[in-house]
Amino acid sequence: MADTVTPAVADPAGPGSTRRERTGWYFYDWANSAFQTTVITVFLGPFLTTVTELAAGCELGADSCDGAVYPLGIKVAAGSFYPYLISLSVFLTVFVLPVIGAIADRSAHKKRLLAAAAFTGAGATIAFAFVTGERYLLGGALFLIANISFGAAVVVYNSFLPQLGGPDERDGISSRGWAIGYLGGGLLLALNLVAVTVLSEEGNAQRTLDLARWSIVSAGVWWAAFTLVPLRWLREHPTAAALQAGGNVLTDGFRQLGRTLRELKTYPLTLFFLLAFLVFNDGIQTVITLASQYGTEELRLDQSTLIVTILLVQFLAFGGALALGALAKRIGAWKTVLLSLVLWTGVIIAAFRLPAEAPVPFMILGGCIGLVLGGSQALSRSLFSQLIPAGKEGEYYGFYEISDKGTSWLGPLAFGLVFQLTSSYRVGLVSLLIFFVVGFALLAAVPMRRAIIAAGNTPPRVL
Repeated sequence: MADTVTPAVADPAGPGSTRRERTGWYFYDWANSAFQTTVITVFLGPFLTTVTELAAGCELGADSCDGAVYPLGIKVAAGSFYPYLISLSVFLTVFVLPVIGAIADRSAHKKRLLAAAAFTGAGATIAFAFVTGERYLLGGALFLIANISFGAAVVVYNSFLPQLGGPDERDGISSRGWAIGYLGGGLLLALNLVAVTVLSEEGNAQRTLDLARWSIVSAGVWWAAFTLVPLRWLREHPTAAALQAGGNVLTDGFRQLGRTLRELKTYPLTLFFLLAFLVFNDGIQTVITLASQYGTEELRLDQSTLIVTILLVQFLAFGGALALGALAKRIGAWKTVLLSLVLWTGVIIAAFRLPAEAPVPFMILGGCIGLVLGGSQALSRSLFSQLIPAGKEGEYYGFYEISDKGTSWLGPLAFGLVFQLTSSYRVGLVSLLIFFVVGFALLAAVPMRRAIIAAGNTPPRVL
């Protein structure tokens, strides 16, 4: 496949972008969301924990396991192996993603970077076909490769956004991409859950484990197959630095990252927005992460209720992203994100008041989460695109992606500490209100028009 490189520096407003190109960009959200939903949200944690328990000498299907494994000679409880892996992947992405972004900005062939990261992640996911028996270390290594590659590909993917549309178009473009991603991720998850339901056998734990493994593999195949669409339809929009680069892209990328880190203080309002996003998005990620635990432990709901709710969130998030995107066109993305944070606050308060053993109210609340989830994230992405100096999209989205994934320990930490002190999941959940309240206050304090102009960009007509 030959890359199409424009002969001159692309206008940041993206006047040359076509509908075909934007559709190709949307399809990467469709492609990679399968990894987030099928692998991370549903199947990988239980699957890898079971494999680790087998390696620790526990019996398959046992209700509890006190065994331990010894990766690199370090004693690790079998049930803690997967959470530790997540923490390690977060730690590594802090170093990897800004470098990937800097390299993307120095490269005239960003599609090749996107292909390398996406196919590496998809390949590692497909390789879970070989994680059988007690091969927990292989599973752990593959997860690290897949998760870091996932983040790296998202950085490159996001860096295309400023070239796909002008300031007044990006909210809609970002919202449509996010919506299509939820639709694609939800569709594959639904197919996998149907397969697991139909093919499972009562009392056959090995069959259930195998079905989970092949569900993970299917996400890798989906990710790789649909990545071919953006690689075919996207065009290159090289920056001036990329066109003038004559040395090694890798070493130039490291040097450029160093310069950007030193120059960050030049754009204090951009950093202030990033801080606000760090705070409120941590609350969002924590709600998503802990919703299942809250449902099972506090509300005593069964697994089928949780599965239906997860699917409900996925498909309603499609409509929610489009609806908030349309609202942003009328009142502006900044005001719409602020409104979404008010709605998130309402979600937390409603969750606190949910009755136990009542699946319908829980599903209704899940629907509300779906409606506000996609829009708040999509519009935050497009808002940030307005605050990035031209030619440094990859680097800044590298920092953005770290704040998206690399700080989600704050909410779980607050939740865990409050639960330890009160022994109440409900009070622990209410502790998350601070993230939405403080995030709202910080975002409201950002003078968006002045921040956009300070970054050298043209503000949209409606903010």
